[in-house]
Amino acid sequence: MFVGEQPGYQEDLEGKPFIGPAGQLLDAALQEAGIDREKIYLTNAVKHFKWELRGKRRIHKKPNAAEVAARRPWLNAAIATLRPKVIVCLGATAAQTLLVRDFRVTQHRGEFVASRLAELVMPTLHPSSILRAPDDKIRHEEMKAFIDDSKKAFREPLNKHWFKRTDEEQ
Repeated sequence: MFVGEQPGYQEDLEGKPFIGPAGQLLDAALQEAGIDREKIYLTNAVKHFKWELRGKRRIHKKPNAAEVAARRPWLNAAIATLRPKVIVCLGATAAQTLLVRDFRVTQHRGEFVASRLAELVMPTLHPSSILRAPDDKIRHEEMKAFIDDSKKAFREPLNKHWFKRTDEEQ
């Protein structure tokens, strides 16, 4: 299971997760990692596109804590129904929703963290952040790290020493 923040503009219009530019990048990364998109479940912490109008464009706006909390029952139900072995948190909103409120993806990216939600839970960057990288060199480095994180989440055996406990579970 991959959990993102919220649908983007295209996803909101079509009602499907990860079909816009970030979804295309995700598809490329999954293909490079040898992961079949059809065998993973993609969802978001928030189910609607929060935006503000700038000219004629709808620009992404980060959901607030109340909006995330209001949608948490649907995310919990999906996790309970699917019982995934692996959850990859794409970005801060997903990680803070599923782990602890002040979780920092930049400090724990690519690490497995202990959670009752699944055997393996790993935070990593959201594909949209790779798209926003300031130059091609950084974009390439971030894409490689994202592919490596995806491979790690799905290929390596479960070892207890990989886990770092979250504050909530200590």
